[in-house]
Amino acid sequence: MKLLVLFALVAVAFANLDLQAPALDGNLIAIVNSDPSSTWRAGVNTKFLGANIGDAKRLCGVLPGNTRFLLKEQTQPISDEEAKAIPTAFDARQQWGKICPSTAEVRDQAACGSCWAFGAVEAMTDRFCIASNGSIAPHLSAEDMLSCCDSCGMGCEGGYPSAAWDYWVQTGLVSGGNYGDSSACYAYAIPGCDHHVKGKLPPCGDIVDTPDCQNACDDPSKFDWGKDKRFGAKAYGVSSRVQDIQNEIMKFGPVEAAFTVYQDFLTYASGVYQHKTGQMLGGHAVKVLGWGVQGSTPYWWVANSWNEDWGDKGYFRILRGSDECGIESEIVAGTPKLK
Repeated sequence: MKLLVLFALVAVAFANLDLQAPALDGNLIAIVNSDPSSTWRAGVNTKFLGANIGDAKRLCGVLPGNTRFLLKEQTQPISDEEAKAIPTAFDARQQWGKICPSTAEVRDQAACGSCWAFGAVEAMTDRFCIASNGSIAPHLSAEDMLSCCDSCGMGCEGGYPSAAWDYWVQTGLVSGGNYGDSSACYAYAIPGCDHHVKGKLPPCGDIVDTPDCQNACDDPSKFDWGKDKRFGAKAYGVSSRVQDIQNEIMKFGPVEAAFTVYQDFLTYASGVYQHKTGQMLGGHAVKVLGWGVQGSTPYWWVANSWNEDWGDKGYFRILRGSDECGIESEIVAGTPKLK
């Protein structure tokens, strides 16, 4: 019954959205920046310059009802002594960046609601490298996850992060670079874009259809689909307690999180995001890679997949410790199979 009520509320919220309204609302920016208590600054992100609400909403690709698909296995809470040893700040890019450059990569899901796949493969890629101390570092394919995982959801129309991690364990993933990258097995098939006309990327159109799964590498003479597969050994949910999430990241690497996006999030420029104003757009998946404190405000460091024209060069910080927008409620992770 509670799930039906939640779906009804979401349906009402979306029904009230003006999908043709500009994604970047100057009034929202003014509200955030004029609030002396605000911990973040809003601005005009060129990623959404010229876009409408419908364009932005379609990028939020975590389908409603994601909690039904949460992985049954959960991490055990750490002890009080272990919790006391957690540092005030931690950043996977600083901890492992020299041997694992992927920890500092911002990918681009382009005109596709594939955030659920990107958050997963980004964290999985990092975790392979971290677990092997840099000796095994495949750049796992977002295209394989997006196009070939039938059980993960609806491809560019959205999916379930937990199902993505289960797919990694059950089916494995081949390597794959970003669009146009031929250095691995199965590159992302959708070109990066921005909604503004003048920029380094072409303008975005509507959300594209999910590419067909090829079940073959882009260049079979260089890569073998079966031999290129890399598997997870285990996938699991992570406790929503802050210290348990921190411990998971500090020991094993970044995790994937799902959270609710509101209209003001589109305008994030710097600082520690807390929802201030604007309507709900949908669920979104991202890679959480660390934490810290700004003044007296604790935050999570997060990598988005909207390219570097959004936010703080593709990253953002969000309030830690109060489940802001649900950021701590649906954490998923896993361990790679190294042999």
